[in-house]
Amino acid sequence: MALEAYSYGDPSAALIVRRDDGNEAALPMSLFFRDEEAFTELERTALGRCDGRVLDIGTGAGSPCLALQRGGLHVAAIDISPKAVAIARVRGVADARCADVMTFEGGPFDTMLMLGHGIGMVETLAGLRAFLVKAAALMAPGGQLLLDSMDVGATTDPVHLAYHEANRRAGRYIGEIRMQFQFGDLIGPFFGWLQVDAGTLADEAARLGWACEVIGRGAHGDYLATLTRPQAVAVR
Repeated sequence: MALEAYSYGDPSAALIVRRDDGNEAALPMSLFFRDEEAFTELERTALGRCDGRVLDIGTGAGSPCLALQRGGLHVAAIDISPKAVAIARVRGVADARCADVMTFEGGPFDTMLMLGHGIGMVETLAGLRAFLVKAAALMAPGGQLLLDSMDVGATTDPVHLAYHEANRRAGRYIGEIRMQFQFGDLIGPFFGWLQVDAGTLADEAARLGWACEVIGRGAHGDYLATLTRPQAVAVR
């Protein structure tokens, strides 16, 4: 609904993102409608690496898809939000579908793309493992998965450090976050969101036969990685 408000002409439309310890921040919807000139260096690097048949997972308003289409690539864009898919179609995304990647049956794809920390939707490290199994089934031989995330440990903020310590005491990985969205008076339920550091991502990926390479780093622990499957191996 926040995306819809922005697309209907409210430039101030934003979500409040609230963590379960009360920490909150605003997420402007304008971020999802940027032109290529406003993409970050990591985003431009990711788009430059895309080739073949592309699957954009969690497309939102479809800005990366539009850039890839202009470059001549075929992009299948999926999102669980019908409103987001409708907006992406209106903006010109040629193949936008309402779908959950975990039950999606398309493919095979040469490139799978998850920008905007979209890997967070797996919620936990266990969810990451399940997703990587599904991603392997959707990927063409020699394909790649491009994703960005962040190392939440790259901070000195005592509020964040206290949250990480609470996660450790509860037996959770420090990047297994619980948060909710608020738009106006509408408040959603709490849900899980994973921010996974590059070392942990590489370790989890290796267990399932993926090779992980960090191909770009940004501020505040942000990074861009590419995952490939050089060979099939037994899960350890």
